[in-house]
Amino acid sequence: MLGRGAAEGCGLLVRAASRALSLSHSRGTVVVERWWQVPLSKEGQPPRLHPRRHRVYRLLEDTKHLPKKDLELILTQSVENLGSRGDLVSVKKSVGRNKLLPQGLAVYASPENKKMFEEEKKLRQEGKLEVLQTQSGEKTVKFLKSCRLEVGMKNNVKWELNNEIVARHFFKNLRVFVPPHALKLPEEPITRWGEYWCDVTVNGLETVRVPMSVVKFLRPKTKRYKHWLAQQQAQLAARREALL
Repeated sequence: MLGRGAAEGCGLLVRAASRALSLSHSRGTVVVERWWQVPLSKEGQPPRLHPRRHRVYRLLEDTKHLPKKDLELILTQSVENLGSRGDLVSVKKSVGRNKLLPQGLAVYASPENKKMFEEEKKLRQEGKLEVLQTQSGEKTVKFLKSCRLEVGMKNNVKWELNNEIVARHFFKNLRVFVPPHALKLPEEPITRWGEYWCDVTVNGLETVRVPMSVVKFLRPKTKRYKHWLAQQQAQLAARREALL
């Protein structure tokens, strides 16, 4: 009989061995053929195998060490840098099995799941379900929440701020294309410099209020402008000399 200490030691060994076992069966297949062909033998007699030559094999196929294929999944939620709900994506198996599937962010792209999401997409197009924000739309909303728009207006002319001017400054200063119809300005006309706001509706679903500063327009100090300014000063000096 084993003592208590020996029994506990055996139990630890058994548990350690069980943890080392893989829970998934191996699907690797290796296909080989003999390098030297075995000669034909008489009927009813065993083949004549050479003790060394006929133990040499040539590898034909090894599926265990082939490049791993990506895993196709269908997203159930919007995932950054991947897609939105219902999108079919192809990711590494480690990403799918360790992140997306355990967290409920995706499901396997089975025929049943594909059919279910296709029906859901069709209902959204018909207006029977709420339309979801696209991934690019979510990124735009996140970017606009951290932005501040600056609009430069001249002081030598009478002006009033409108949606077209604000849309141009969105593209010029923030590199974001905003159609004029997606903008909403305060009801009172903006005709003076100061601090204001504007509402931007992204894809007709979500509205973001962006702080807006209307400031005095300053000419850009570019090389072309400096060259033009030098020419103007030279022409002015030449005229003065001609008059004198």
